[in-house]
Amino acid sequence: MTVLGAHILTRSVVAVGLLFLLASVPLLAKGQLVLIEISGATLGTPVRITDAKIENFSPWAGPGTSTNGVENTEGFIVDWKAGVVKSHGAGLQHYEVSFYASCHTETNDPRCLTKASFTVGMRLVYVVFYDYDPSLPRGFVYLPGKGSSFYYLNMGSIARGCEGNWFLAKDSWEDFIRPLMAKTLKCYGCLMKDPL
Repeated sequence: MTVLGAHILTRSVVAVGLLFLLASVPLLAKGQLVLIEISGATLGTPVRITDAKIENFSPWAGPGTSTNGVENTEGFIVDWKAGVVKSHGAGLQHYEVSFYASCHTETNDPRCLTKASFTVGMRLVYVVFYDYDPSLPRGFVYLPGKGSSFYYLNMGSIARGCEGNWFLAKDSWEDFIRPLMAKTLKCYGCLMKDPL
């Protein structure tokens, strides 16, 4: 091999390595989903879920994401195929669902420093609203729109193009979350009983 050939080969290997590294940066920047926190309505304290199964509900799935240039149409906690729900009913229990990812940034990054001890080493990456009635088979998920304080947080993680709308919750989300909600609601009810 000539000196010129070796130089071209070396540059090609370096270029491929840089492309691989650059393609990996967005994945590292996202971090791993490590906590889902549910608060509001009838809960006395927030429900914090760290079970490994939460990775099945990553906010980096569904519309606004793609694999090999093909837009993903599945994932997250929304039944995307059902489309936008025009009216989701009144009198439902209303919850805020927050998604936290691990930090893969500098240790002094203000997004990863919090006062709450349960979120050390994590950062809030996405927030939705979940409304449901235990007697109904499915709940509803709202992706905050422009008037919401969570809109820009969410857009910093992923822009779906359908923000500001209600959707049916995905069956797998319902199967996962409803038993946890029922358990927490039952305990909350126990705490609220008159001690006399």
